[in-house]
Amino acid sequence: MEAAAAVVGFGAGAGLTRWQAAALSAVAGWVWAASFYDLTRRARALVQPWVTRRVHAETAAILRFQRLEHKLLDNIFSMLSCVVSVPFYTGFLPLLFWSGHGRLARQMTLLMAFCDYLGNSVKDIVSAPRPCSPPVRRVTATEDEKENAMEYGLPSSHALNTVCLTGYLLHYVLTYGEHGSVTVAAGLSLAFLLVMLVGIARIYLGMHSLTDVGAGIGFGIVILAFWLSVHDRVDAFVVSGENVATFWAGLSLLLCFAYPKPEFPTPSFEYHTAFNGVAFGIVYGIQQTYFHFHTPDAPLVFSAELPLLTFAGRVLVGIPTILAVKFCSKALSKWLLPVVCSTLGIPTVSSCYVPALRADSGSGKNRQGAGHLQRLLFSHFPRKAYDVDTGIRFVQYASLAWSVVDLVPAMFAHLNL
Repeated sequence: MEAAAAVVGFGAGAGLTRWQAAALSAVAGWVWAASFYDLTRRARALVQPWVTRRVHAETAAILRFQRLEHKLLDNIFSMLSCVVSVPFYTGFLPLLFWSGHGRLARQMTLLMAFCDYLGNSVKDIVSAPRPCSPPVRRVTATEDEKENAMEYGLPSSHALNTVCLTGYLLHYVLTYGEHGSVTVAAGLSLAFLLVMLVGIARIYLGMHSLTDVGAGIGFGIVILAFWLSVHDRVDAFVVSGENVATFWAGLSLLLCFAYPKPEFPTPSFEYHTAFNGVAFGIVYGIQQTYFHFHTPDAPLVFSAELPLLTFAGRVLVGIPTILAVKFCSKALSKWLLPVVCSTLGIPTVSSCYVPALRADSGSGKNRQGAGHLQRLLFSHFPRKAYDVDTGIRFVQYASLAWSVVDLVPAMFAHLNL
């Protein structure tokens, strides 16, 4: 909590408006209240037993459903799960930016980060198991699915994300495109069908119970309704607001603390950190380049100004560039962040990226003592070891996202793409 208070204090001194300072203070206050009153443990004690009983009670129904086992169904449902997974959306969103649909790409990126934060927070608060395997047959056809299986079950992230992103895409098409009653009916039918198929796929693959999927759909509907009520204000703030980069930097840092501690470690916080970085990188990059590359007048793919062949050239240039930026920023932050933390006297450990700082490496953590200046600057931070991997992960994904909307469009302009 002391670290969160320091962030708010920094923000107040950075010229933030009243509502921005109030928003950051509210998040910091929530971090303090959740820690002081142990809200995560209390909420888990209320919800986890009921959810666990429901998951176990539904095992027999899942086994009956899995009697339909067939290699073709395995492949179809595994492919469907990949198409609506976070890695797929992560690869798809840069193409939206480069195709001229900047507003849609911005909104879907921020909505995905919002869904990821809320969905994974609920997962780790409840800490309810997935269906037991065995006896349930769990199909994990990809490395991404194997990592997903290490998370808790409720709610289903695939169901939640499908509701939100399909729903927002449908809203965008119906708002900005020409349509009639037949188009509306077809769009709603396709969205409903996709959500149902994803839910069925998650149960068939043994990844979720019916309760998990139902919770994912329910949370998705609530989040989508909320987002549709604020998305215009969010977009206006991102493209033309005051102190946007400073405010979002403070919010991003606070959200690293405003995350519940699960009963046992899972990859969920890592996913949240990555999307937290993506959201910041997009917002920062848009702030710098909106009037250069991302206005509503930007050429759209398939138009005379941006034919398909030119768009293909953008993809061939853009994808290797953003991957190179991600690789270089990761390598640089793996070297630089431990040095900065050591200089400032912030104790750090590393769970993966920096072997010398691993808790089991013998060196333990960075124990360099803090001088007078360091004690003055960081007296608000609790004296514990921080996982430097969180910062490294945030930096590499923020850099990747920034390159999507800033560096790569600048290259397109230089190359006349």
